[in-house]
Amino acid sequence: MTAAICPGTFDPITNGHLDVIKRASKYFDRFIVAVAARPDKMPLFNLRERVHMVSTTTKNLPNVDVEPFDTLLVDFAKSVGATSIVKGLRAISDFEYEFQMAQINQAMGEEIETFFMMASAEYTFISSSAVREVASYGGSIKGLVPGDIENELVEMFNSKFNSLEKGAV
Repeated sequence: MTAAICPGTFDPITNGHLDVIKRASKYFDRFIVAVAARPDKMPLFNLRERVHMVSTTTKNLPNVDVEPFDTLLVDFAKSVGATSIVKGLRAISDFEYEFQMAQINQAMGEEIETFFMMASAEYTFISSSAVREVASYGGSIKGLVPGDIENELVEMFNSKFNSLEKGAV
């Protein structure tokens, strides 16, 4: 049985993420979307919220599981029996960082291979940070995020940004 992980912060999940997940999951028996805790990145959404969003958008993909993690990626891969890491790339700038991470991961776990998948052309401009910025100004995120969570995500954004404004000095 082949198993792969597709790690990310998914703060929030975008149509670009979902595109890579759908396309890459076809090549593995088990495909685990690994939602990273990453408190150092100060995510807008907590880990539970991000796992919920990813689970909601992937629920119709039969071989896809969603799991949170807060360890080294290679250690997580080993713990779930994955021998592959799948990373989506939008631009050459993504490749530079991901190439370095792939080499570090290979040094820590020779049995785990990293595969890069190019984003589909219509999603290369989408990033979670761009979605957060558009939503923070009340702009439409239609077409940027999966439709089945779009309204829920807008409500979550409004709640988060309203609470941040109330806490502002």
